[in-house]
Amino acid sequence: MKICIYGAGAVGGLVAGRLAQCGHDVSVVARGAQLTAILSHGLRVRFEGKESVVRLKANNDPEKLGPQDHVFVAVKGQNLPEVAAGIAPLLDEQTSIVTAMNGVPWWFFDRLAFGKGKLHLETLDPGGKLSQAMPTERIVGCVVHLAASTPEPGVIAHGMGQRLILGEPGGRNTQRTHAIVAALKDAGFEAVESPFIEKEFWVKLLGNVSFNPVAALTLAGADRLIADARVKAYMVGIMREVLAIGRAVGVDADIDPEARIDMARRLGKFKPSTLQDMEAGKRLEIDGLLTGTLEVARKAGVAAPLTESLDGLIRLRAESTGQYP
Repeated sequence: MKICIYGAGAVGGLVAGRLAQCGHDVSVVARGAQLTAILSHGLRVRFEGKESVVRLKANNDPEKLGPQDHVFVAVKGQNLPEVAAGIAPLLDEQTSIVTAMNGVPWWFFDRLAFGKGKLHLETLDPGGKLSQAMPTERIVGCVVHLAASTPEPGVIAHGMGQRLILGEPGGRNTQRTHAIVAALKDAGFEAVESPFIEKEFWVKLLGNVSFNPVAALTLAGADRLIADARVKAYMVGIMREVLAIGRAVGVDADIDPEARIDMARRLGKFKPSTLQDMEAGKRLEIDGLLTGTLEVARKAGVAAPLTESLDGLIRLRAESTGQYP
């Protein structure tokens, strides 16, 4: 299959490397030092003390790569407008778009009974530009449960976890989902189909909304956040609010916060992506994680004071360091 990974960061780079090793025709849309390193030395993937080098096509111009069978969008929420503006040359009539990202996806309400498909997340998709460029009928949602990082340009360090959960909005999985799940399984991932991918996004969101901003504020990895009883209790409180928001719109994560924390604990000692971005001086992913969640809360009429205060704190922290406009 022809597969393009739009965003060759930690997760996107790992998926690209593993799929290419299985013989698929893989390309990546990348930029800056990451693109230069991939073109010069190949994509280097490290896991359990071993490093493999994968040669693949890479470009900062999607038009140079042409139409694909599947496009993985593996960027932070703040980079989605750039993807929307550039993705068209990668698409033909049958191309699938796999959204492998944290947070609430812009298409979240499109196939839910709540709102009858008429609700739109304006904070995530102002003016509907994302929806126009990447329509819901092409979408396969992908929830990522693994830890990876980019210690230097062109290098992907795979930490723990292999699980990828995929499904089409509203649970109507078709051949596009079956095909990409099979390819990911062949590449060594624990890839599974979900009959209700919105629920899986919400399960992941419990951790995204709590661990990521708190880690960036405290500069502490996930293991330290869990080990501190007061910080853990604060994150549990946020998770309970996020659970209530989801249930109000018909998306019950159906998981106890302690069990969600256990999911993070099993990934071992790792830095949530927002902490990695904080340390690297990159723009922080706030809107997809917090702003979108709070817009869902407002539409559902659910109060979320802890989540709102965390949103204010991390936003001000990021503004102070020039990492949020």
